[in-house]
Amino acid sequence: MKGKYLDKNEIAGWRETLRAEGKKLVVTNGCFDLLHVGHVRYLSQARALGDVLLVAVNSDHSVRQLKGMSRPVHPESDRAEVLSALTAVDHVTIFDEVRCESILRTVQPDIYVKGGDYTVETLDEGERGVLEEVGAKIRILPLVPGRSTTNTIERMRS
Repeated sequence: MKGKYLDKNEIAGWRETLRAEGKKLVVTNGCFDLLHVGHVRYLSQARALGDVLLVAVNSDHSVRQLKGMSRPVHPESDRAEVLSALTAVDHVTIFDEVRCESILRTVQPDIYVKGGDYTVETLDEGERGVLEEVGAKIRILPLVPGRSTTNTIERMRS
């Protein structure tokens, strides 16, 4: 799966190219375990904020640390490939840490986007610190009511 996928070793050079071209980089991250309409709308809104959207996907290991041993439902390579197929997504990378501080420090986004289940105050302190350090704007986008991976899994179980 090459295409839109960026290996962590490619990101710094890729970012320098974007900067030289004067392109505004938007970054978001998450598990994206079971893609639903809320994700699609969120990613489309995020993409509209800049010239390029990079989605950093939690690895299987980091999803298990965040969500428990029953997750992820789909392996990281499948989640990255599905995201790559979306028109709104320009590039995808996978990161192994629970928090994406390292990738944020490397990529230095112009805009960092999270969903409405967060506020600027509830963002991870380390991530927020890196974003402030690199001068990124933080945007919180609204959730689509009733659409979440957790809700989907609960409906499937009942």
